[in-house]
Amino acid sequence: MKRDLLSILDLSKEELESLLDSAASLKASRAGGEPAPYLPGRTLGMIFEKASTRTRISFEVGMYELGGTALFLSSQDLQLGRGEEIRDTARVLSRYVSAIMIRAYRHDTIEEMARYATIPVINALSDREHPCQLLADILTLREHFGATEDLTVAWVGDGNNVCNSLILSSALAGYAVRVAAPEGYLPPADLVEEAAARGGRVSIAATPRDAVRDADVIYTDTWTSMGSEDEQNERVSAFAGYTVDRDLVDEAADDAVVLHCLPAHRGEEITDDVMEGEKSLIWDQAENRLHAQKALLVRLIGKQETLD
Repeated sequence: MKRDLLSILDLSKEELESLLDSAASLKASRAGGEPAPYLPGRTLGMIFEKASTRTRISFEVGMYELGGTALFLSSQDLQLGRGEEIRDTARVLSRYVSAIMIRAYRHDTIEEMARYATIPVINALSDREHPCQLLADILTLREHFGATEDLTVAWVGDGNNVCNSLILSSALAGYAVRVAAPEGYLPPADLVEEAAARGGRVSIAATPRDAVRDADVIYTDTWTSMGSEDEQNERVSAFAGYTVDRDLVDEAADDAVVLHCLPAHRGEEITDDVMEGEKSLIWDQAENRLHAQKALLVRLIGKQETLD
């Protein structure tokens, strides 16, 4: 039976731990120069409605290192760009490739692709969630702290897709999440409720300082995501006081770390000195997209016993 990853909650706690163990193993093998050709003859179709740096490169390099092939498919290069229905594209690609990775403006698009595809579909970003980013984030925190249970993660900024996946992941990873966002930019209440129903610990803080006080992790993202560029000036005004700077970081625990999923607008949501500072795990976090997604690909389209 095929498996999709549309939401971080498509994984169980046990599956998440196993996948991260595999990611750590693949990372160690790569560092040691050991090949990992677990996906010979497999092909990943990568559909991009939105531009990307880390998503495209990490999936493409990942498939290459696993012995498979990745195909970059801009939606404008496909018949999707001329009005072909998503369900028709899903059915055709299912006859050609081993899995579909899709980065779309609307979550509904990814859900429809998965509904009609007979091969695994991976959500590489939608307006609702970014589960692949959270796989990398949790791997990064696990590497640094040893475990993620009982950590407190403060999210400062827009209640966007990454924030949504962070909230839901609290039910799997065991950390508490505190969100500080201006009115009108808070995460959807139904997602907070869903996380809580599954055992996640999520709270909404009144101010950024309330969110980060004694926190172990400070996480932020750009205030203006792709597709919201016409709101740039309005958002910069709304997010005044939400910049992750040295003063804000000093409110967190002494050994706190800083995450940013990139791309960053230095001087807006985060200052240059924090990004480049000793508490930043941003570059480890970016690298771990590769290792976490390699493990995911092996689990979804490799032989079941490959990494067991």
